[in-house]
Amino acid sequence: MKPAFFSKYEWWYHLAMMPVCFALGNYYLIGERYFIHWPSFLAASSLAFVVYWSSVAILTTVIRKTAGCAAVGQILQQMLEMLWKLAAATVLLMVFDIWIYSLVPGLDVEFSWSKIWPMVLVGLLCDAFICALLGLFYALQQWKNDQADDEKLARQSAEVEFDALKGQVNPHFLFNSLNTLSSLISADPAQAEDFVEDLARIYRYMLQGGRTELVPLQSELSFLEVYVRLLKVRYHDALVVHLPERCPPDLMILPLMLQILLDNAIQYNVLSPSRPLTVTIMLTDDRAIRVTNNVQMRHRTLSATGTGLRGLSAKLLTFTPRRLTVDETSGTFSVTIPLLPESPVQVPAR
Repeated sequence: MKPAFFSKYEWWYHLAMMPVCFALGNYYLIGERYFIHWPSFLAASSLAFVVYWSSVAILTTVIRKTAGCAAVGQILQQMLEMLWKLAAATVLLMVFDIWIYSLVPGLDVEFSWSKIWPMVLVGLLCDAFICALLGLFYALQQWKNDQADDEKLARQSAEVEFDALKGQVNPHFLFNSLNTLSSLISADPAQAEDFVEDLARIYRYMLQGGRTELVPLQSELSFLEVYVRLLKVRYHDALVVHLPERCPPDLMILPLMLQILLDNAIQYNVLSPSRPLTVTIMLTDDRAIRVTNNVQMRHRTLSATGTGLRGLSAKLLTFTPRRLTVDETSGTFSVTIPLLPESPVQVPAR
């Protein structure tokens, strides 16, 4: 029955190495008589079996105890500690093994330093190779763990920035909407009723968007159409927004990303009927969407180093290596957002 002490790979490795070690070790200690003298072969092989598995169990225990107690990140110290412990165990085992061989009648093995030191030397070389191999393995494993931790932290940071950005937008929008609604109730009750229905649709979508990481672009554009309708009640002809008429059904985008860009365009630019802010949202040929507005700067325009775009860009990088790009001139400001998936979804032919 397979011992539970060893893993599957260790078990098969030792089964493969056992005949090699038996042949080489017994040939060194006994000579050719091991292969041609049947009683010597049986006695030496039986003794080698006991000695081999006892030594393997002890050395494996030393390796596992040392590997389990060292601090993470101290691989060199861990390997040096493992090496001297293995070296000490190897010397003691070699002395003990040859002493046991010398006690068996008929094998004629001499218990002397001249017999011991070559086997000790071979054992120490094997110990050094094992430690170097394990050190490389542990270093690679630690590097993978560090990479995974860095990616997890970057993703969490991006989510925090993006959620904070959405949290900043929603209260401002609600405050402005309530002010607009207050003026509509007395001036145009019918329009006020439509305004409330659209406001309910907006916040229903915002709540749904907060529970999902990606939404269909068509849903985002439908939401934005209602959102623009509410903004037009407040800004009238001072705001002009052009939306794409249609888009491929497979395209996905981060929820509320277009709303954030539209709100920032309004926040940082002057709006008036004589100088309307024009925002154009259009699909590009490389599966991306571009938001462009004319610059009528009220304050400093949101730049590529701004907190808003940095949060959007960091969040986007958790889904695709394609980056959000910003183009700014004296007259226009545009942001291009890569859409997901990066290539068209292939529909199998029927």
